[in-house]
Amino acid sequence: MYCKNCAKEIDDKAAICPHCGVSQVTAPQVVDNGGIGWGLLGCCIPLVGLILFLVWKDTKPKTAKAAGIGALVSVCCVVLFYALIFGLGIMGAIGSSVY
Repeated sequence: MYCKNCAKEIDDKAAICPHCGVSQVTAPQVVDNGGIGWGLLGCCIPLVGLILFLVWKDTKPKTAKAAGIGALVSVCCVVLFYALIFGLGIMGAIGSSVY
């Protein structure tokens, strides 16, 4: 086997070149496609989306963004729903007290 950096012959099982000190082990490629499934999971379970965003923000930024946006959309929908219910409750209370 030959070193990837200095091209000198090294042992087949060497993890580091004894001549230049460069690692010969290649890191596995991380798949970061930002799949919609993670966004959907974050939308259905916002806490999981937030946790996935925090865990993956450095290693898988696209996937982390999808999960985070899903969680954010879910939280915004819940806030709007409660605001709507509160507003309808106030309007109902005002409407029933007038008549």
